[in-house]
Amino acid sequence: MTWTAPEVTRPTRSLIGGERETLTGFLTFYRSTLLQKCAGLTGQQLAEQTVAPSNLTLLGLVRHMAKVERIWFREGFEGLSLPPMYDPEKGKDADFEDCSPDHAPDDYARLVEEIRLADDAVAGASLDSTFTRRGSVYSLRTVHVHMIAEYARHIGHADLLRERLDGTTGA
Repeated sequence: MTWTAPEVTRPTRSLIGGERETLTGFLTFYRSTLLQKCAGLTGQQLAEQTVAPSNLTLLGLVRHMAKVERIWFREGFEGLSLPPMYDPEKGKDADFEDCSPDHAPDDYARLVEEIRLADDAVAGASLDSTFTRRGSVYSLRTVHVHMIAEYARHIGHADLLRERLDGTTGA
């Protein structure tokens, strides 16, 4: 049986909520949007390079965002020392370059788990909470804004990749 990425229902988000509700709502919406762009595709399709000469794939985006979630929320905010998610000998972009259709179910599950762990790490924390990363001080608020921007940028990539795979377009 061939694995396919599951269907995803994007949550509604408040357009009149307070700051915390707005930031977490948009982040949740964008996270689910990336997963929605993958829905119904096989591991082979997720790993397919569709926009030559770029090696960008939907699976690469999934892997990248799992790494980014971990770096900003668990390593940065929570201060955990975790092993690299991908082989450092393959370079800083191994998340984009070392994609295997056979690992797509695990890579997808890893992103879903990193999202859950990220949410757990910041549950109840103030947006004014700070941490230091590579000599710079960040607030949790800044991390939320950064992650929203990161997802929004990559969802644009995902739109193009998905359209080239099967013609699917949409919000």
